[in-house]
Amino acid sequence: MHMHCVQTSAIGGFASPIIKSSLSLPSTTMAMPSPNSLRVAAAQMTSVSDLAANFATCSRLVKVFFFSIFSFLGSLYFLSYFSLLFYILLCTVFLLNTEYWVWCAKEAASAGAKLLCFPEAFSYVGTKDGDSVSVAQPLDGPIMNQYCSLARESSIWLSLGGFQEKGSDPQHLCNTHVIVDETGKIRSSYRKIHLFDVDVPGGRVYKESSFTEPGNDIVAVDSPIGRLGLSVCYDLRFPEMYQLLRFQHEAQVLLVPSAFTKVTGAAHWEILLRARAIETQCYVIAAAQTGKHGDKRESYGDTLIIDPWGTIVGRLPDRLSTGIVVSDIDLSLVDSVREKMPIDKQRMPIDFWKAASL
Repeated sequence: MHMHCVQTSAIGGFASPIIKSSLSLPSTTMAMPSPNSLRVAAAQMTSVSDLAANFATCSRLVKVFFFSIFSFLGSLYFLSYFSLLFYILLCTVFLLNTEYWVWCAKEAASAGAKLLCFPEAFSYVGTKDGDSVSVAQPLDGPIMNQYCSLARESSIWLSLGGFQEKGSDPQHLCNTHVIVDETGKIRSSYRKIHLFDVDVPGGRVYKESSFTEPGNDIVAVDSPIGRLGLSVCYDLRFPEMYQLLRFQHEAQVLLVPSAFTKVTGAAHWEILLRARAIETQCYVIAAAQTGKHGDKRESYGDTLIIDPWGTIVGRLPDRLSTGIVVSDIDLSLVDSVREKMPIDKQRMPIDFWKAASL
């Protein structure tokens, strides 16, 4: 299983690329990805209360992502000396001609890049609860149109997890996970069902329901990397939802874009994600917010990609950095795990538990 990491430093929402590559090869895998593998990526960032700055960071991450793929592919076919020259050449072209990125992105997509996932609240994090209502827009509004254009120009699917969609009244929004295809078309959207109304131990009180209306629908959608099960952040604590995504909606990859608090993330983030992967036998891609968004809000960053056996196959090395982690996933592994441990055939229906004696 290949893992490739790109980290950037972010100053005032502007990310300057600091590319750090790593190749992780478990002993049970070959040095090259399997013919059935599909390349995916998950981003980590620190969103702020500036729509333009956040879009600039997301845009740069998309472009740095494709640059990293080219650098990685170059290292497979050239000696290290020529790979370095290749790297320098691309850097030079980038600095001299930003339009090159449109071409570069399309070439990288054709080479195998399929999906890039952004975290919850990727486009905006307010300085206080409820601020985001003022920037909420419909899915066909100018903010989302920017991100659709980014997907189209880069010929890549985007998972935009946690967009401030305009609600049914001026006092509320929907926390909406949007899937955009490589043509810039919105393929599906999921409105967060479980709202974060919590008194965090040792932290502060959160009341997401005071400005957010919950969704009602479980959502899965087909994509180039398999059938995606959509969720957002606090949903992670409710396994029944992921059971429905797997056993009723046939999800193969679960997306969990998040902005976990520092306290709850340190305690539960990784173990909950691995549990969801194991019990559903799905890949899990969890893009995370990280660091301080202001004086009152801090997120626990740990962007992860997990396979259906619960093994972490992609992880951004620095929890506080802005960057991306890239991994090759193999849907034949999903089939293999499910065939060898057929829990879909062995699990009891809800009617059984209703009738069971206590």
